[in-house]
Formats: sequence, C-alpha cells, structure tokens
Amino acid sequence: MIIDFKDIEEAKIMGFKGGQGELDTRNYVDEKVKIMKSVLKPGASTGLHTHEGNCEIVYILKGSVTFHYDGNVETAKEGQVHYCPMNHNHYMENTTSEDVEYLAIVPEHH
Repeated sequence: MIIDFKDIEEAKIMGFKGGQGELDTRNYVDEKVKIMKSVLKPGASTGLHTHEGNCEIVYILKGSVTFHYDGNVETAKEGQVHYCPMNHNHYMENTTSEDVEYLAIVPEHH
C-alpha cells in the first residue's frame, strides 16, 4: 500500500494540543495507525501530552526541533528519530527560523 501525502488534504492547526502557533499536517488514519506528515512553523509548539495506550515515533525530515520529553530537553535534527514510549509525555517546539518537517507515526495499542 502506497500512501501519497500529496493526495491528502492539508489541515492547518493553530495551538495543537494546547501549544502555540501553526502546525500544517496531512494525516493517514485507519483503525491500527495514525501517520502524519507535518510542518511545525517557526516559533510554534505542540502542547504537552502523555501517550496513554500508545507511543509515538517522530522522524525529522528537515530542520531541527526541540523536544521536551519527561522533563528533559532534547534536540532532534534532520535524519534523527524522537521516540515517546507509552505512558511517557512530550511536546515539541520549533525555536528556529525555518520550518521543521517531520513524519510521525502513532500505532494504536489494543
């Protein structure tokens, strides 16, 4: 199965999960997984959230982004992966002047 994000309508979300600024995203969702190709704009952030019942894998396609993971601060660069296991919390912020592009995968846990 091929997923072409160009064929999925882009959603522009302001203040994703209580964060700041703009997140542009194209999402594939079925009963087993959510796959998101997103752009976090300069100065934007997602809100702090806990992954209850699932985890999240975030692969950085372009740029550099700061993650706040279980109270620690980490920077993920292009080509790196941030992993938030089940029952852990995180949020990300773009403190740079460039867009951050990433692919995020959230498998459903049953």
